[in-house]
Amino acid sequence: MKFKEECKTVAAIMRRLYKQNLTTSSGGNVSMKNSDGFVFITASRTDKSSIKWKDIIVIDSTGKNMTPDLKPSMETVMHLEIYKTRPDVFAIVHAHPVYASTFAVAGIQPQSSFTGESRFILGEIVMTNYKLMGSEELAHECAKSLEKSETAILKNHGAVCIGNSIFEAYNRMEVLEMTCKIHFNTLLINCCNVLSEKEVKKIDDMK
Repeated sequence: MKFKEECKTVAAIMRRLYKQNLTTSSGGNVSMKNSDGFVFITASRTDKSSIKWKDIIVIDSTGKNMTPDLKPSMETVMHLEIYKTRPDVFAIVHAHPVYASTFAVAGIQPQSSFTGESRFILGEIVMTNYKLMGSEELAHECAKSLEKSETAILKNHGAVCIGNSIFEAYNRMEVLEMTCKIHFNTLLINCCNVLSEKEVKKIDDMK
């Protein structure tokens, strides 16, 4: 089958998300885009813990589903809108990690400047306004929030990370969850020391 390798890559990252407790067996979605504009995205109603390459939908550059036997993820519109808004992006990971989702529900925007690594990998974490899952409103809201960022917390929902590669987007999701855990712990112990603006600028200038 054409595009089998791309589909295998997307399925592997989705299984990894589940294995790392970053999403549930039915939650989250992963996609990647190739240089010809084809998008490969996890199908709806699939067990994300054991998803296979045959469960990955192929969408051509015009938005047509080339795998009509598969039901598109409810967030397909969001993925396509992000790719439209950010032509430099080639992968998107959407998940519901516990700590990142906790901040999403609390309406607290997590900091990325606790460590140099988190700031370098995540950049500025943005938070979107709440919109209904699977809606065009959510798609537009999320794409707009990621115009100048690579990491977003979706209020009362979950998180989205984007990247130039599928590993970069996935890695951002792992680091985001770690950063949210750190932030959560600092709130528990009532002590928080973030990097200074000067140090943050040094890190941002490294990119």
